[in-house]
Amino acid sequence: MKYLAQVVSKDPQGTAKFQLLAVQKTEYTWVRLAEEAYIFSDKAVSLGEGMLVLLHLTGSQKIECIIDAKDWLLEFLEQYLTVGISPKQLQEEAERAEQWRQSLTLKSQELARRALEMEARQDQIQQVEESLKREKKQLELLAAELQANDDNLRINFNSAGS
Repeated sequence: MKYLAQVVSKDPQGTAKFQLLAVQKTEYTWVRLAEEAYIFSDKAVSLGEGMLVLLHLTGSQKIECIIDAKDWLLEFLEQYLTVGISPKQLQEEAERAEQWRQSLTLKSQELARRALEMEARQDQIQQVEESLKREKKQLELLAAELQANDDNLRINFNSAGS
């Protein structure tokens, strides 16, 4: 793991005591350590007290690599702090993005609900159309029957009157 640390003290043999300040969780996420934590180098190092360094630690918490943090800090400043965006602004922008995402999710759900309603209405309209077609056929049959009955009545009436 990678840690940001500060050289706290050195003994006469050149080994150093480092205070761990922050740990890298992901490529772009660092977390400040809540409790004071220290680690000692087992080899002599040529670092001055108060100097900030990046420590690469093994799984067993042994120092694997010590790098002067100056270049890393300057690169960090250049990448993230020259734009003039404060952490508060970044947080506000993240909150706005989250609200936007939630709004889009709600709109998407509403559109899906409306699509289902429209589909149900289309099914109802189809059923009504089919029912109307059946009723029309029945009415046409009844009209034909009535016409035939009317014709029969006229024929019978005319033949009875002659």
